[in-house]
Amino acid sequence: MIRSLFFDIDGTLCSLKTHEIPESAVRAITEAKARGVKIFISTGRPIQIINNIGTIEHLVDGYITTNGAYCFVGDTAVCCMPIPAADVRTLTADAMAEGYPCIVAGDKGIAVYGKARETVDRIFRGELNVSDLDFERPAGEVLCGNVLQVTSFCSSEHEQKLMERVGHCVSARWHPAFTDITADGADKGKGLAAMARHFGLDISETMAFGDGGNDISIIRRAGTGVAMGNAGDNVKAAADYVTTSVDDDGVMNALVHFGVIDK
Repeated sequence: MIRSLFFDIDGTLCSLKTHEIPESAVRAITEAKARGVKIFISTGRPIQIINNIGTIEHLVDGYITTNGAYCFVGDTAVCCMPIPAADVRTLTADAMAEGYPCIVAGDKGIAVYGKARETVDRIFRGELNVSDLDFERPAGEVLCGNVLQVTSFCSSEHEQKLMERVGHCVSARWHPAFTDITADGADKGKGLAAMARHFGLDISETMAFGDGGNDISIIRRAGTGVAMGNAGDNVKAAADYVTTSVDDDGVMNALVHFGVIDK
């Protein structure tokens, strides 16, 4: 029996074309909630830039953010795993030396660091509809606190070399232009396990939806892992079930298929 649903946002709940949650998904999640199913967000986004789930926000029981580095229910932190300070210094120094930007997210907020910031603006504002990222905020204000995630706008080839230099971090790429780097031990799958413990849920009672590389850990960890039809082949290979795309009622179709809601 499915008692909890975990949803990635971009490309899973929200269409990358319209930047909105399809009406069919809103109806399906509303019905699931009415049947007593708990609803969770599982995203690579820091909480400061979760700006596109307004139609279901009132239904959400808890959040896995920054790819599992910070998970919370209301005002209660379920888990928090900052990146070691030495690794943060390596990541930001590399961005500056190699001339690419990064987004630094922590308990002091979020800031853009490094050069070529127009790349961040083009992708986050143009493709992901994040219009409230403060490019003027000094990165030092964030770097003086615990850093939960560094989103590095580097190639996958450079990413491999970079990760060899930060021994206490993991990387999860869900967009060709950037990768999300968090502390080793922080991923969406571990976030799901933490939420299950917090609510007294058995893992077999969890279902997770995703479309990107950073969703593989939670799709594998969940009792039932669902890949969207628009997901990459590596995500589909990790899933128990592949539904239709986000723009073709994928969430609703999967919930009907598994009997979580009626057709």
